[in-house]
Amino acid sequence: MNSGLVILLRSIFLFFFTLVLTKIIGNRNISKLPPFNFISYVVIAVMVSLISLNIITNFLVGFVAILAWILLLIALDYACMKSKRVHDAINGKNRMVIKNGKVMEENLSKVKFTGDELLRELRCKNVFNLADVEFAIMETSGDINIGLKSDKNPITAHDLGIKVSPKIESETVILDGNIVNEGLTNMGLSQRWLNTQLEITGVSIENVFIGQVNSSGDLYLDLFDDNIEIPQPKVKELLYANLQKSQADLISFALETENAEAKSMYLHNAQQLKEAMKKLKPYLLN
Repeated sequence: MNSGLVILLRSIFLFFFTLVLTKIIGNRNISKLPPFNFISYVVIAVMVSLISLNIITNFLVGFVAILAWILLLIALDYACMKSKRVHDAINGKNRMVIKNGKVMEENLSKVKFTGDELLRELRCKNVFNLADVEFAIMETSGDINIGLKSDKNPITAHDLGIKVSPKIESETVILDGNIVNEGLTNMGLSQRWLNTQLEITGVSIENVFIGQVNSSGDLYLDLFDDNIEIPQPKVKELLYANLQKSQADLISFALETENAEAKSMYLHNAQQLKEAMKKLKPYLLN
């Protein structure tokens, strides 16, 4: 058989075979693979290339070798999932390189890390002062995870006792000028709603590169023509402002009237509106 045809047929078969293998092995971030797994993938890739180019002339032998590597790799991954001892023996253990603000030089030497490399990893995590670090752990993938000291951690809404509205993933409803019906369905919206929003902003769908709806139901648009500026949605802010104005009006009415019953009614309603605004504030202003 013609050698070129052999290479073509082998390449087609190995292309789809490799595609199936990647699905069996699973999607993994190459940069976070343990060294042994990375080497195994490289070996398999090299064997696939050699068979495809007919450098390994005996197709059956090469195919069996690939299967052996794959099966051993899958078996080893299964053993690692079932036994922590096997996992630690193959992938290694996490190492504490900073503890209670002190660098653990002995553990640092075990992971073959210098002080300069440690400081570089801290800088990659936006930590430029070693004194701010309470602990740091080197994972088996080589990443370093850092815990800052309590007084150095950013303040969150939870720390301040402030309630915030829950967030969900934004859905893309327009892409390259085309409506994405799946995104609209996931948000419980319709094309009529989308067309109404586009009419309000004065933008045609053909000029929209990306349109997304966030968890609050606001539509964000990015246009093909960057020179066109469109107002960002402020529906929630306007609603809260109207509630504030209504409360101020009720208090004003209470101060202006001389009727005791009316004054009591206005003040009572103003207080109720204030309580409602307090509950709605996390949803309208965050």
